Amino acid sequence: MKSALVIMAAGIGSRFGGGIKQLEPVGMHDEIIMDYSIHDAIEAGFNKIVFIIRKDIENDFKERIGNRIEEVAKRNNVSLLFPES
Repeated sequence: MKSALVIMAAGIGSRFGGGIKQLEPVGMHDEIIMDYSIHDAIEAGFNKIVFIIRKDIENDFKERIGNRIEEVAKRNNVSLLFPES
């Protein structure tokens, strides 16, 4: 079965108080919420992850999670997609 996890992370975060809330560490080893979602989706058999993000946070987003998530995706035969906004 082919399933895609769509992560919508384009919110402005105006109530967050600054910074990019999607990239804020929450775990003991600087994990972000998306790390947990992606891990669970891969364990459940999802084979594609689609990130919906704003163009202005794309570089920070890819820098913060891109390399790490690419490695996880490659090991698990999962494709990543960053559609153009």
